[in-house]
Amino acid sequence: MKRLPIEDSFDLHAFHPREAVSAAADYLDAARQKGLTEVRLIHGKGTGARRAEIRRMLASRPDVEEFSDATPDRGSYGATLVRLRRPRA
Repeated sequence: MKRLPIEDSFDLHAFHPREAVSAAADYLDAARQKGLTEVRLIHGKGTGARRAEIRRMLASRPDVEEFSDATPDRGSYGATLVRLRRPRA
């Protein structure tokens, strides 16, 4: 599997729909380890199915403080902003 850089946004369009949720979860783990506290998951607008799957996963994670639609200039409802809790020392 190709290694992707851990940055403040992650585009899920490159992943098969069946892999999108696990790819996003792995990305969030790596982003948190890197010390990022806010990231953007780009899932696209489409029918909303991928957005719903991603948000169910986010709601189940204790390390996610909150999430919401991105601002219009950052993808609107085609992307989700995620605020991660800081790791406890």
